Amino acid sequence: MAVTINTDECVGCSVCVDACPSDALSVDGVCSVDADKCVDCGTCIDECPTDAISE
Repeated sequence: MAVTINTDECVGCSVCVDACPSDALSVDGVCSVDADKCVDCGTCIDECPTDAISE
C-alpha cells in the first residue's frame, strides 16, 4: 500500500522526492506517488515539512 498525499497541505517543495529511496514520488505542482514503486518505508512521511504525507 502506498502513502497518501494531502494535496491541500503539499507545497511542492520536493523534499520527499529527494528523500525517497525507491523513486516513487514526483512533483508537478504538488507531490504524487507511484504506488507500484512505493515500498512503504515512511521516509517521505518523516521528511515532509508540512506533514502532507501519511500512511
